[in-house]
Amino acid sequence: MSDPRTTPSIFTRGAVDLGALRPANKPAPAGPTAAGAAPAKPAGPAGAPTPAFGGGAPSTVIDVTEANFQTTVLELSMTTPVILDFWANWCEPCKQLSPILEKLAAEGGGSWVLGKVDVDANPRLAQALRVQGIPMVVALVGGQLVEGFTGVIPEVEIRRYVDAVLKAGGVQVAPHEDPRMDAADDALMTGDLDAAEAAYKKILAESPQDHAAEAGLAQVELYRRVTGVDAESVLARAEADPDDLEAQQLAADIEVLSGQAPEAYERLVAAVKRSAGDDRDLVRKHLLSLFAVAGPDDPAVANARRSLARALF
Repeated sequence: MSDPRTTPSIFTRGAVDLGALRPANKPAPAGPTAAGAAPAKPAGPAGAPTPAFGGGAPSTVIDVTEANFQTTVLELSMTTPVILDFWANWCEPCKQLSPILEKLAAEGGGSWVLGKVDVDANPRLAQALRVQGIPMVVALVGGQLVEGFTGVIPEVEIRRYVDAVLKAGGVQVAPHEDPRMDAADDALMTGDLDAAEAAYKKILAESPQDHAAEAGLAQVELYRRVTGVDAESVLARAEADPDDLEAQQLAADIEVLSGQAPEAYERLVAAVKRSAGDDRDLVRKHLLSLFAVAGPDDPAVANARRSLARALF
């Protein structure tokens, strides 16, 4: 087995012959087949228990071996998603990742099962699933492999991976509360913009695709732009002079905060059409910052993006 990778990466798998892992000329031990049944924890290889770095409950964390893979994983995955954690005693990163997985499995309450695979004790299984470095995580849903990751990644990203696996298995996913986001939102609500900015940036450093944190940071920037601004005066300036780009941008900010986001977007798209060069790019970027406040799934944002594209091209 190669040394563990130090840089996490998401990967996609090709076809893998999981049927080749059936025990030859020997019926597989009976396993749970009913939906919602809790799997029993089988004995580890040669009777040795698998080390539990995080102490997961027996009903949600199981030992997986070459001998029991067919029923413990494949058949179980037909009713309950199974996430496999490939590890070894000598792998230090494994000891960082496994406790997180075990904790999340316990939190899941049986909605999914964590299968721990000792790659040294089960080399044939590791080879069949193309394990090239550990720790490695993949999942099985309905007998099919779901892409996973290698290395240690932040807990928030692991939670998202688990949610994706559950959705693939048709399991309803309850929203997770993120204490980091709660703290950032609280700072924003109390007007501590510096603390809110630092908190949102920290989340984005760990999870660059976190749209909620991105929206929060965009809100911080929006509040800073309108602090101390006389709304009536700005709106009057913008109405009097459509070519006053500073007034148009501030007016759009005020409209967004007043619940008139579509009008704000329309205002800035019109400003894009009337401007050129650096001025045009400045207005475009300002509009994109307002899109970030609403988030990518807002229908008004989708419509405004189309209008912006037409204005630019």
